[in-house]
Amino acid sequence: MAKAIEKKIFVLDTSVIIYDHMAVKNFKEHDVVIPITVLEELDNFKKGNDTKNFSAREFSRYIDKISNGHTLQDWININGKGHGMIKIEMHQNSKIDAEKVFGERKGDHRILNTAMYVAENNPKRKVVMVTKDINLRIKAKSLNLTAEDYETGKIKDVNEQLYTGRSEMEKIPTELINEIYEKGFCEPSKLLKKQKPTSNHFYTLKNGAKSVLASYSPAKDVIERVKKVTAFGINPRNAEQAFALDAIMNPDIKLVSIQGVAGTGKTLLSLAGALEQRRNFHQIYLARPIVPLSNKDIGYLPGDIKSKLNPYMEPLWDNLKYIKNQFNEKDKEYKQITEMVEHEKLVVCPLAYIRGRSLSNVFFIVDEAQNLTPHEVKTVISRAGENTKIIFTGDIYQIDTPYLDTQSNGLSYLIDKLKDQSLYAHITLERGERSELANLANEYL
Repeated sequence: MAKAIEKKIFVLDTSVIIYDHMAVKNFKEHDVVIPITVLEELDNFKKGNDTKNFSAREFSRYIDKISNGHTLQDWININGKGHGMIKIEMHQNSKIDAEKVFGERKGDHRILNTAMYVAENNPKRKVVMVTKDINLRIKAKSLNLTAEDYETGKIKDVNEQLYTGRSEMEKIPTELINEIYEKGFCEPSKLLKKQKPTSNHFYTLKNGAKSVLASYSPAKDVIERVKKVTAFGINPRNAEQAFALDAIMNPDIKLVSIQGVAGTGKTLLSLAGALEQRRNFHQIYLARPIVPLSNKDIGYLPGDIKSKLNPYMEPLWDNLKYIKNQFNEKDKEYKQITEMVEHEKLVVCPLAYIRGRSLSNVFFIVDEAQNLTPHEVKTVISRAGENTKIIFTGDIYQIDTPYLDTQSNGLSYLIDKLKDQSLYAHITLERGERSELANLANEYL
């Protein structure tokens, strides 16, 4: 006889709801408790155009919908087959007062008190605190509460598992390298035997001093030669950059991700590739999420909205200036960039400004994508209309938001989930090309 599954109670923190507003549906048959403090904190997030504001509003709508005809202090069904129950817990009068223990009155400590109250009143059930806030998890454990990260959307250890998009193969027969040079392609079986190739995967094929760059085309089912091309005055300086630019310029690939440390050329290559293909699209969008320093809201900065946003958009303008400076002011390319900005054919903007829009005939570059949640990445991609290409760039080891890490951010999630899809290509850039000084910092600091 099958052993009955022990139903747990999961107490969710505000950070979980902000990360995934439908998180309550991801605990299977187990029950979920939302502390009243979480609703109070979400109320502070409901106004605005950022994803956290959207998540707060959507969660409130969902709770209102499923509570129809019920009081939220009672257990009610979470919508969907096989799900447990949910309730809002008002009580915070646990035997141990977290506010006294930690010497501060704050929302996190009231949420801890609620979690302890739930544990004390359900002694026969396992109660688990779930939060994306690592410090809150540590505090919970110090109070003898079981605490976990929210695992949905989290991938395996990126240091061992994350797909790089490229392989280097030694001792390739010279005849095969020559064939790829002469014909421009070869049959996959000649290189990989019976192994199935990964869609849009890149290869550096070597035999001593002889080598060739190639990639697998799922549409043609061949290993094609990758040529180093120039895009709007920008030349790839290494094999990795040649692979990235090839994916950016390939019309059959609609979605590209580029991961790499500062100075590897992610944003510059993406922008140069977009400008090179400007005639194929109505607009080029270059966007990035706004992550204020020290997690303060941008409202504390002086000036109007444009002045507040300028510091965050400046790195994108720097890349555009670098490309412009490849040309003389009298050159047509220099004038074209100026005209594109003036006529909004090229738009540099915060990612939040794109929310709710359908992106058709657009080349869309999302910079600093490691600061997005998996849900945000999905939202951006789902906005793609006809003839739209999207590039995500970022460094998963430079995350500026407190509730994301190398395994749970949207860029890592995208790379892990979409590898081997025919419309998608990924490349990890490792060689810094900004300067020797920048490389020194990346390697030793």
